[in-house]
Amino acid sequence: MKKCLTLALATVLAVSAAACCSAQQKGGTVSTDGSTSMEEVIGVLGEAFQEKYSGMTFTYNPTGSGSGIQAVREGRCDIGLSSRSLKEEEKADGLTETVLAKDGIAVIVNPKNEVSDLDIETIAKIYTGEITNWSELSGNDAEIVVIGREAGSGTRDGFESITGTEDACKYRQELTSTGDVITTVSQNPDAIGYASLAAVSDQIKALSVNGVSPSEATVKDGSYVIQRPFVLVTKDGVELSDAAQKFFDFVTSDEAAPFISQAGAVPIK
Repeated sequence: MKKCLTLALATVLAVSAAACCSAQQKGGTVSTDGSTSMEEVIGVLGEAFQEKYSGMTFTYNPTGSGSGIQAVREGRCDIGLSSRSLKEEEKADGLTETVLAKDGIAVIVNPKNEVSDLDIETIAKIYTGEITNWSELSGNDAEIVVIGREAGSGTRDGFESITGTEDACKYRQELTSTGDVITTVSQNPDAIGYASLAAVSDQIKALSVNGVSPSEATVKDGSYVIQRPFVLVTKDGVELSDAAQKFFDFVTSDEAAPFISQAGAVPIK
């Protein structure tokens, strides 16, 4: 009898130890850093990931694409977030990109602005200072206040590349986040800016470009031309932690596609 009790106790202890070990294996933290334009997408995916993997923790540091890329390079985060493709020199430096989704860059104005459509050439002329008054575009007689993002922003890089305005924009203000651009434009009836389509709200008005309104459908079919990738950045030769690998696998799976769409971006899967 005593022997049976001893065996039973040993079995209970073994099961408890295994359960404890299993619980510990479920834990872990995945850290991401980078693009403020990806806030909506990465936030929704982070919540879904933590629901799927109880005990695992997800963190996001909204520092901008350039800072996120640098954080991966220096080993300060698991996965970087960039709203532009990696440059050749960054790839040569040992970084790898995985495209998670596509996102439109909306050209935004204050809701009181009467202008509703611009072509790419006109947008470029506004940002380079060739067109300076809304009256030139059948709007109010008011100076155009040109708002953009800071150097190193993936949104700025994408916008300037597509409009052909690299190193030629004459910004009144260069702001450090998508939210700041939206807030500033919403408070100034004469302002124009650009922001991630995923972050557009009724605070501002998104213009159609070349007659095409920005939407998930028009980004997906390519008819809305101002668009860019949302990218996950990792470092060659550096193995992700168990938590980070699970997160990477989850967000790049078919299972994540509805969450990406929910956040206003276009999933690759």
